[in-house]
Amino acid sequence: QVQLVESGGGLVQAGGSLRLSCAASGRTFSNYAMGWFRQAPGKERAFVAAINWNGGNTYYADSVKGRFTISRDDAKNTVYLQMNSLKPEDTAVYYCAADRYGLASRLRTNYNYWGQGTQVTVSS
Repeated sequence: QVQLVESGGGLVQAGGSLRLSCAASGRTFSNYAMGWFRQAPGKERAFVAAINWNGGNTYYADSVKGRFTISRDDAKNTVYLQMNSLKPEDTAVYYCAADRYGLASRLRTNYNYWGQGTQVTVSS
């Protein structure tokens, strides 16, 4: 069992930056692929970024490519999402997720564990 806790959300002006963190419990964190998804009001939860078990592969949604960076620190059991040049359309609840098979995926159904989410609001 893995428990995930996100933090770092908040209110920021357009063009600003935030760094989200996701702390994971469990000693096998380094075996998991990790992903970030987001859900805006009235919309489905959508893929944002993913990183495989050893950090060697990363994937991004086209809408965030070049602005967001996913990274992991296995010594801290934490995955990060650095968000730069934020836009109002980035406003959403951001969720981190863990995939026990270690392969980064854009598919929500591939992830076994989810955090509770953290709100990001970007004002224009």
